[in-house]
Amino acid sequence: MTLNFIAELRPILSEMLMTCLALVVLLLEVFVKRKETIGFIGIIGAVFAAYFLAGSGGKLFNGMFISDGYSIFFKVIFILNVIVSILMSVRYVKIENINHGEYYGLMLFSTIGMMLMASAGDLMVLYLGVELMALSVYVLTGFIKHDIKSNEASIKYFLLGVFASAFLLYGIAMIYGTAGTTDINGIANYIEKNNIAGNPVLILAMIFFVIAFSFKIAAVPFHMWAPDAYEGAPTSVTAFMSVGPKAAGFAVIGRVFFIAFSSLKVEWTAVLIPIAILTMAAGNILALSQTNIKRMLAYSSIAHAGYILLGIVSGTADGISSVLFYLLVYAFMNLGAFAVVVMLRSEGFKGDNIRDYEGLAKTHPVAAALMLVFMFSLTGIPPAAGFMAKFYIFISAVNAGYTWLVIIAVIFSVVSAYFYLRIVMLMYMRDPIEIQKISLSPALGFALMITAAAVIIIGIFPSYFINLAQAALLII
Repeated sequence: MTLNFIAELRPILSEMLMTCLALVVLLLEVFVKRKETIGFIGIIGAVFAAYFLAGSGGKLFNGMFISDGYSIFFKVIFILNVIVSILMSVRYVKIENINHGEYYGLMLFSTIGMMLMASAGDLMVLYLGVELMALSVYVLTGFIKHDIKSNEASIKYFLLGVFASAFLLYGIAMIYGTAGTTDINGIANYIEKNNIAGNPVLILAMIFFVIAFSFKIAAVPFHMWAPDAYEGAPTSVTAFMSVGPKAAGFAVIGRVFFIAFSSLKVEWTAVLIPIAILTMAAGNILALSQTNIKRMLAYSSIAHAGYILLGIVSGTADGISSVLFYLLVYAFMNLGAFAVVVMLRSEGFKGDNIRDYEGLAKTHPVAAALMLVFMFSLTGIPPAAGFMAKFYIFISAVNAGYTWLVIIAVIFSVVSAYFYLRIVMLMYMRDPIEIQKISLSPALGFALMITAAAVIIIGIFPSYFINLAQAALLII
């Protein structure tokens, strides 16, 4: 009986392990003096949770929780994100004097929220996941309590996050009032059976969902929080929030729009196309004038959300698999770039000004070479993985008939080369203003090794990873 009960819970076993792990981490804060030990326990637990993802397919709680290839692919990204973020945090939190067990606990709780979002078969589970993820990240953003910028970033992020949550709740309420259910498949069936795709309340609910999810992925015009939050948050948290919540936002966009709102595809495509164009334009143009590398990467993150939206707009199986592949590549290249920024943070030296990178190739050639790999990948220069990610997503949009949209994306991608390659130019073609100090711990070195190797390997051998993304597709 007990074994059968455990077997039935297999689809949600990883989430249960992560929850137990997060609670244990919080308790260990009281008993463990060397707080980095708590971080390493978190990493080991996350690896176990990833192990139990294999063969965890199935549905629970009358379909409210779904573990399928699509959700498992995203959960791998979330777990990779938390592991690499913890690795780059271990020394960084000591320098910032925020070395507390709660820091790691909040990262784990946020990851559990993302995992719930990816597996949500019901809008209520989706909402619970969104709130669990968001509340943890709000606190992490303001974790440097003595830093006014960190406090300000947290408050701005929280206030705008509440705004997005209100729209999401309004949308859910309207859908429930119309379809009488919050089950994602049930909503699709009701709309199709009663032929009410043109219902104004339903379309308004869909627009509210677009607003809420656009906030989560930092798409224009709901991106205002990103530059301030990225700059004010501890850099390791910035890395964590630049990948996890964005991937989780796209996970729910894929499931809700491709299943629940499949009958409204024409309507949501018409709304998402201008958002994608504005997001690519604003992200790339505003990044040109930034002098702080965290703000520049924030605008870069906004621009990448625009590229990824092309895969959603395509509305095809290739489109959604290109989104999965892009997010996997984005996780490695963005985490890697932030890991280099963390490496330059040392006692008395922040290292987040772009001019701090002048002459880095002469003082720290390995650090410069790693940054070069990540900048090339973010630009989309082969053989780095970023090139294949952009190529695959652009091809999916062309095949869906959006060639004109891809031309716009390519133009803005060329614009982005200026601010990415500017850092490469500063590192290799300028003399250092002052000798940069680096703060490289074995854990941070391991994080850099994982991310750099992944960017190069995926770039050279993309087919294996593209096949994985295609195998993880939703039934569209």
